[in-house]
Amino acid sequence: MADNGHVNKRQRVEENGEAGAAGVPCATVAQRSFNPIRALVDEMDKTPNPDKPMIPLSIGDPTVFGNLVVPEQALEAVSASLRSGKANGYAPSTGYESTRQAIADAFAAPGAAYAAKDVIVASGCSGAIDLAITVLANEGQNILIPRPGFSLYKTLALSKGIEVRSYNLLPDQGWAVDLEHLASLADENTAAIVVTNPSNPCGSVLTKENLAGVLKVAKAKRLTVIADEIYHGMTFSSSGTFHPLAPLSTEVPILTCGGLAKRFLVPGWRVGWILVHDPAGTMDAIRAGLVKLSQLILGANTVMQHAIPAIFENTPKSFFDETNSYLEKNATECFERLKDVPGLKPVMPQGAMYLMVGIDIEQFADIKDDQQFGQLLLKEQSVFVLPGRVFEYPNFFRIVTTVPTDKLVVAMERIAEFCRAHRRS
Repeated sequence: MADNGHVNKRQRVEENGEAGAAGVPCATVAQRSFNPIRALVDEMDKTPNPDKPMIPLSIGDPTVFGNLVVPEQALEAVSASLRSGKANGYAPSTGYESTRQAIADAFAAPGAAYAAKDVIVASGCSGAIDLAITVLANEGQNILIPRPGFSLYKTLALSKGIEVRSYNLLPDQGWAVDLEHLASLADENTAAIVVTNPSNPCGSVLTKENLAGVLKVAKAKRLTVIADEIYHGMTFSSSGTFHPLAPLSTEVPILTCGGLAKRFLVPGWRVGWILVHDPAGTMDAIRAGLVKLSQLILGANTVMQHAIPAIFENTPKSFFDETNSYLEKNATECFERLKDVPGLKPVMPQGAMYLMVGIDIEQFADIKDDQQFGQLLLKEQSVFVLPGRVFEYPNFFRIVTTVPTDKLVVAMERIAEFCRAHRRS
């Protein structure tokens, strides 16, 4: 019989009682999928000090505490979209034409004039990044990602059999890209460079000169750049200017990934996008590939993407200014309160919603690394931070600055108290 081998295998499994170990096999992509943040959190003892209320500084979700409020204009736009009855069915897999045009108009700049055809709507910025990596890199190739960097890049790449190579960011230079190191990692199997600006986890904003250096490397190595700009425009008034990458590129193709999640404080709405910048006319196959990949899930949330034109048109600049001002105030509070704590070296951010803090392990009597630091801090002080190792950067930890300011102050006081308690005498 044609299926005799399969039947015999099933019989052997049943006879041996091996349904769990030798039953239905798990696909390779699933086996290769690994999220370092989830893995670390799962293995930690997350029992806080019962005498101190928990203060989580670990989650990059601006909605957790309810102190940062979605703009009223965005809520009204979603309500109108829902009640219109026009977004209840399937949209084109690449997104509604009106949505794509609104995104193109919102992000067009001198040197990067977008049309609707240059936009692919995705299920969140993470979905956009997934599409960008998938369309550019084959199994066995490699991509270059920042260190420290957002762990999802590695998670997505490794699940597809794509190697990741991490180029250094320089903390003493405001987390600038180490251009020499970046160039040294590229070879004939390199498919793309990933640039995160503003940065998660660093909160850094790359200078125009540093970005030009990245483009110079990409041109020399004939590489496309994936620009993760989910924190577009989330910069501090005292820290210079955010420069989107695409307008700086006259030759290098750029896939810019963005979304509503962080700037509009709505990560659960799950709408992101890719902007295709093709200055040399070399991206026809990539455009076609993105369309095909978008058809795998038949497009992003229709009600939310249908609301984007009104969200973009009606949300006032003052909303973004107020959000950035709040984040800058909190980041400054963290930096000022930690900069003189023995054993710690915070790096002042320039944007986004994060701050990285270095740990001088030698100054602590009974702490061996950043993971133990985070574990003991949670146990003794009920403050939860993410160890730097989940961002490929040991002996640092990341703080999320979206927390209510009063809670943030308490958390900084507890961190200082913890460091004093464990300081080497």
